[in-house]
Parts: sequence; structure tokens; C-alpha cells
Amino acid sequence: MSHWFEYFPGHHMWSQGAMFGIEMQTWGAAALGEIDQIGQRLKGHVGDNEQWWREWTDMARRIEGFGEAAERDGRQLTAGGYYLRAAVYYFCGERFIAPSERKWETYRNCLRCFRKGVARRYPNIERVEVPYVHDEEGTTLPAWLLKADVKGPAPAVVMFDGLDNAKELSVLFGGVEIGNRGIHVLAIDGPGQGEALRLQGIPSRYDYEVPARAAYDYLSRRPEIDPKRVGVMGFSMGGYYAPRAAAMEPRFAACLAWGGHWDYHESWVRRRKIMEAGGSKVSAPQFQLPWVLGMPDMDACMRKLQDYRLAGVAGRIRCPFYCLHGENDNIVPIEFAQKLFDAVGSQDKTLKVLTAHEGGSEHCQEDNRQVGANLVADWLAERLGGRLA
Repeated sequence: MSHWFEYFPGHHMWSQGAMFGIEMQTWGAAALGEIDQIGQRLKGHVGDNEQWWREWTDMARRIEGFGEAAERDGRQLTAGGYYLRAAVYYFCGERFIAPSERKWETYRNCLRCFRKGVARRYPNIERVEVPYVHDEEGTTLPAWLLKADVKGPAPAVVMFDGLDNAKELSVLFGGVEIGNRGIHVLAIDGPGQGEALRLQGIPSRYDYEVPARAAYDYLSRRPEIDPKRVGVMGFSMGGYYAPRAAAMEPRFAACLAWGGHWDYHESWVRRRKIMEAGGSKVSAPQFQLPWVLGMPDMDACMRKLQDYRLAGVAGRIRCPFYCLHGENDNIVPIEFAQKLFDAVGSQDKTLKVLTAHEGGSEHCQEDNRQVGANLVADWLAERLGGRLA
């Protein structure tokens, strides 16, 4: 039995997409009234991803326009609120559109509004580029550095996304609470994620210690950061990436899996069976995985995913480890979180499973992001030397 609010009953993918928007309210980056207007117009079109794109982007343009009007009137803070909401609505709208120039353009609109929004509402969030070698050529990975209000050198955490979110969302829903605890946050789009995938064409890789090491090296050179207190974390699919990174890069002082993965190949074996049986419990459209992995079709994806496993890897983790999982997660089975926890080699390790009673029992707390964000931030503060008050 599901314990969460399903905005579009019986359509898990759309309901999850709506929750991505709704749960950004806490950080001033969504308004339930605006999202409900979108939802009411979509009620008669459930499953029509073109209509989904149209309604979300129409609202995004409207809200961006209000931001521009407020800016002309010199009301910078008001404008910033509008821009943040517009950014999230553009991103939600883009979510189910197949890779295309229109998808990139919608994401560019998100980026434009987000830049303006954080400049006015979160001036402690700075755009940075992390040096990274891809295909033997030097490039960069795009990131937002959220600087905590703390005297340096202070702890920091590298935060990776999942299969289908981006740093623009995670720097707020994850980063703000961590920053409140005196820890700097590098919210980065790694290979196969967000901007790195959309605008740079960099697909995912199994050996995520490579981008994670690049992120560590970048942070360790910044004077406000203590290189001995840098953690790594990942959200959703990042629950594979972060443990992989911590296992292979011993300089990380803590590792956090926000949603525990064990065998990403097996995860997709199960999802394919659901999709082929016409089941509704899928979170991403058909194009998502091949696009993220840079593969031509699902069969090629399954071959590439053979390497996305933590068996034989997780045992190498020695730093403090935390896994947060929801008991009703129907994207990643709870058994995967348990297997990961059992295999991790750290002396200090915790598996926290949230119940419906506590809130946040769905995948990565998409039913109550505040509960997850505070648990994650508290654990990092306790392990990296942040503050709890």
C-alpha cells in the first residue's frame, strides 16, 4: 500500500514529477497554488508528455514575467522569488521531453532564471566550474557552491544528483540545510547529470571516483575549506555514485547515500519487467536511461550497467557512512539499502529507514523532503564537525 499523496492517481511518473515541484516550496522555489493550476489543466491529459511540457513551461514563462516586472520596479527580493519558482517549473516541464534542442532550450531557461533567483535570494550560492578530464580532453563540470556562514577553513560536502534531477534542485533541497549547519556544499552535475549531460553531452560512467576526485581536488584548493573534512554524498542514483567514490577515493571523510543502491543493473532488470508488463510504477520515460548512459538502446544500457554494482566495492569504504531510505520506496527496493549497509567496510555506519509515520517513507523522501534534508544535514554536522544549533 502506498502512503503518499498521488497527485495523478494511478500515474506514478507524473505524480513523482509533480512532487519534485511541490516539495521545492520549502526553499521558496515553488508555490502549491501555481502547481495546482498546472495540475488542474493537466487532469484531462494524464500521460500526454507534450501537454505536460506545455503547461509547466507556460506557467514558468508567466512567473518569469512577473519577476521581470518586479525587477523593473526595483523589487529585487520579490523578483528573486519569482525567478526561483520559474526555474523549477521550467525544469519540471523539461523532465519528460525526449533529448532535443527544445529540451536543451527549456533547461537553458531554467538556468537563466535560477542564476537570477539565487543572486537575489541566496547570494551565498556561487556558480563554479570544476576542472575535469573527459575523453582525454580538459573540460569542466558545472556546479553551485553554497558557502556556509562560517569562519574557515570549514568542512564541505560534494553532492551528486540522481538519474533525473539536477544541481539547481539539490543545492536547495539538500544544500540549504547542510549549509545551515556550517558545512559548505558543492552541488555538482557529474557525468550523465543535469547540465553536464544536457549542454556538454557528457554521459554517465561507472567509475564515479573520477569526477568525485576532481570535485575533491577543486574543494581542497579553496582557502575556506578544510581538505581533511570533505564528505561525498549522492541522491537517488547518486546512492550508487557516492559509495563508489568513497570506496575508491580514501580522502573523503564521510559518505552519505540518500537512497541506498547496491546493484544498479539488477535494479533496471526489475524495472524493465515492470515496464514490459505495462506497469505504472516507473519513474522515468523510456528515453531516460539510454540518454543518461550514452547508449543507443536498452539492451546496450544493460550491458553497460554490468559495471554499476557495489559488490566487491562497498567493503573498501572506511570513512563514516550513512544511508537514508524510505520503507515504501518502490523505485529502489529496501533490500538494496540493506545489502549496501551490510557490505560497507566502515566501523561507523548507519542505515536509517523512514516510516510513513515519521514522514519521508517514499523514494528519497519525495513525499516529505524536509524530513530527509534535516536528517542528512544533522548526520553530516555530527561527522564532519558542523553545528547542530
